[in-house]
Amino acid sequence: MKFGIPLGLVHPAAWKDLAVTADHAGFESVWLAEHLVFATDLSTATYPGTDEPGINPATPLYDAPAYLCALAALTSRVRLGTAVYLYALRHPFTAARAFATLDQISNGRAIAGVGAGWYEGEWLAAGLDFASRGRRLDEAIAVSRRLWTEPAVEHRGEFYAFPEVAFEPKPVQPRLPVLAGGESRAALRRAATLCDGWISMPQTPDRIRPRIELLRELREEAGRGGEPFEITAHAYALEDPAEVDEWAALGVDRLIVRPWRRSRDAVEAVAAFAETFAETFDLPDNM
Repeated sequence: MKFGIPLGLVHPAAWKDLAVTADHAGFESVWLAEHLVFATDLSTATYPGTDEPGINPATPLYDAPAYLCALAALTSRVRLGTAVYLYALRHPFTAARAFATLDQISNGRAIAGVGAGWYEGEWLAAGLDFASRGRRLDEAIAVSRRLWTEPAVEHRGEFYAFPEVAFEPKPVQPRLPVLAGGESRAALRRAATLCDGWISMPQTPDRIRPRIELLRELREEAGRGGEPFEITAHAYALEDPAEVDEWAALGVDRLIVRPWRRSRDAVEAVAAFAETFAETFDLPDNM
């Protein structure tokens, strides 16, 4: 099993130390979430399934690919991903450039976890139609794939149109992985038809099972059943190495874990987790 760490669940002051510790301890990846901007009007900020705002406007926000570039300079092996990046809030030139730069600086360690998002306020603040965010994201992914791989690209689509352009440098990875986050049918369809994998919300094996089954169905319908595909699950409550087999049997390739309760304990907890779960780690050859 590959294991990742959610950096966004600790204080930003700990991100560098936590990433370096994860790199040395054998974790496969570290992950940052992001928002572009928070509106002070909370009328559009109710988190789905609750009656409470899902944001605090005073929360510090960082450009995730830029911050991951800084972490790339401090690490040598651990992969650097977003879970998730609101890709379609930017023009594809901007978003594709950010991840191509991260992949270059990290020597091929970037993972673009993307999502359509739930928070209407930042879309309104950016002057974009919230209702079209899914279609906009689908088109942005397709445009970025071409920018990352083709010598020259011209595009005429529903949301983006531009004359032939060159886009250099390309990512180091021949196919920079794009993973779709979200658990709606639309998000699962995006993962199954356009992306290289899927990222879950915090889950248990029982709750994630029907979503994985639907992903398989959607991939078969799209004729992609035989293509490589990674399933990443947030499994914060993992405590016993024996539990890993249950996740693996479901087809999960990567678990994002949080083995700490307080930010100040995170570095020690990550090192202790690596020692306890060492036999379940999928370690690269250069470890």
